[in-house]
Amino acid sequence: MQGKYRFCFGPWNLSEGQDPYGPPTRPVQSFDWKLEQLSKAGFDAMMFHDDDAVPDIDNKSRAQIMKEARALKRKLDNAGVEAEIVAPRLWFSPMTIDGGYTSNDPKCRRYAIERSLTCIDIANEIDGKLIVLWLAREGSYIRESKNGRRSVEFLVEAINKMLAHDKKIRIAIEPKPNEPMDHAYIPTIGHAIALASLTIDPTRVGALIESAHAILAGLDPADEIDFACACGKLWSLHLNDQNGLKFDQDKPFGSNNLRVAFNQIRALERNGYGKNGEFVAFDVHPFRTTKVEHWMQHLVNSRRTFLRLLEKARAFDEKKAQALIADRNYQDLDQMVLDHLMGR
Repeated sequence: MQGKYRFCFGPWNLSEGQDPYGPPTRPVQSFDWKLEQLSKAGFDAMMFHDDDAVPDIDNKSRAQIMKEARALKRKLDNAGVEAEIVAPRLWFSPMTIDGGYTSNDPKCRRYAIERSLTCIDIANEIDGKLIVLWLAREGSYIRESKNGRRSVEFLVEAINKMLAHDKKIRIAIEPKPNEPMDHAYIPTIGHAIALASLTIDPTRVGALIESAHAILAGLDPADEIDFACACGKLWSLHLNDQNGLKFDQDKPFGSNNLRVAFNQIRALERNGYGKNGEFVAFDVHPFRTTKVEHWMQHLVNSRRTFLRLLEKARAFDEKKAQALIADRNYQDLDQMVLDHLMGR
């Protein structure tokens, strides 16, 4: 594929520096300021949680929610920016302490589903064609506290209600093996695609891969990309980086392992990712030490690294590589990749 990629990020990717151990290190900025930065930097689209689109969503009437969603659509149109995805934020509410769709409390499960249906309605107002489900609290801290099979059935029930609510909307499941839960029910892309197959319309349920989440599962993101593409299910993508099996770091793309990043781009290229309108999203966060004047650099740098590695991927001597593979000379293939990345 020699196509052109389109790039996006979300308002949360311009975070203020807070972490579990300390307060913000940069001043809070408005959504309008963040949209302006995205547009000025030449990104094509913005990702949204439902309450990024409509703040304080749980305390507003349906009429107010739809009014604010329409106002957001006008802002996006004026900025020449698309809405890439909309995701229900189901991990902040007091109603989702024990999970949303898989909560042991039926009232909390109803809340999660109703909020997800509202998220779909917001997506339609802002022309967001894809709903993303990061199943953040759909797991357990104590294995005995939930029935794993019943939890899968709860997940299918929730997705089925979303599919029935809107006959055109598509849903992408974003897996992660842990954090904030100790163990998640849908830890990998394979689990996400298997879950999709259980729904009333598997053709409208796909997946979103995040590089760091794959690494946290002990997997190679390029393999996850290839697997999802082999199933025709890679509908969105969060590129970032991760320093080993620890907390989710959301480091700039390629900052920890250029070779892993290079192979992700090779996988995107050989699978023709983007030809159906898919975006490349950078789900990366600025370091806590970042100054206000450098606030966009983690995003701009991630795109720069992507484009540089894209050049490398397209210039890689595949004929020579295939000859080494045929000779089972993986030692020289290994060095060929290293030399290529080092510019030799």
